[in-house]
Amino acid sequence: MEAVPMFPLGSVLFPHTPLVLRIFEPRYLTMLGRLLDEDDPRFGVVLIERGHEAGGGDQRSGVGTMARVVQVQVGEDDLQLLAVGGERVTVDRWLEDDPHPLADLTQLPPLIWDDALTPLRTETERTVRRVLARAAEYGDTRWDANVELSDDPIESAWQLAAIAPLGDFDRQALLRSTTTGGLLRETIDLTLAIEPLLTAPPIDPDEG
Repeated sequence: MEAVPMFPLGSVLFPHTPLVLRIFEPRYLTMLGRLLDEDDPRFGVVLIERGHEAGGGDQRSGVGTMARVVQVQVGEDDLQLLAVGGERVTVDRWLEDDPHPLADLTQLPPLIWDDALTPLRTETERTVRRVLARAAEYGDTRWDANVELSDDPIESAWQLAAIAPLGDFDRQALLRSTTTGGLLRETIDLTLAIEPLLTAPPIDPDEG
C-alpha cells in the first residue's frame, strides 16, 4: 500500500469501530477532497505518541488502522466526517507531506476466531461492561455500558477493546495484538488494572 493518505490522531482507532472527525486544517480538507473523488475513500489513522494533532511536528506510532469514509457533512468552517475502522497496518515509511501526511503501509494479518474462545469473549464483555458502568457512577465515560456490539465475534472483540475505559497507550498495546485470545485476555487485564483508578472517590482537599 503505497502513498496512503494519513491522519495522525491523539486517539487510537480500532477495527470495526466508528471514528468521528471535525476537519478544519487546510491540509486535511485537501486530503478529504482528494479522497472523495475515489470509489472507496480510505485513509490511515495512527496514534500521535508525542505532540499535537494540529500543525504537525508530532511523533507517531508505527501501527495504525485504515478508516473507510462513510459520511461527510459540510459546515460553515469545517467538515464533519464519519468513518469506520478497517484493517490494521504498519507504517513502512513516512513520505513527504503533500500537503497532508502520506505513508507506505503494510497490512497486518487479520485476527482469527476459534469457537473455543467463546467463554473468554463472554468474560471480556462482562468485565468491560461492569467496569464501564461503575466508572460512569464516578464521572463521564466515552461509551455507555449498554452500547450494542456486533454479533460477529472478531468484530465484537475489537469493539470491546475500543469501549474499554483505557488510556491511549494501553489501547495502542491492544491494537498490536497478534491473536484473538491475546486481545481478549489483555483487554480483561488492563480493564481490571484501571478499575481502582476509575472508581476511587474524589480526594477532599480539606482532609488531612
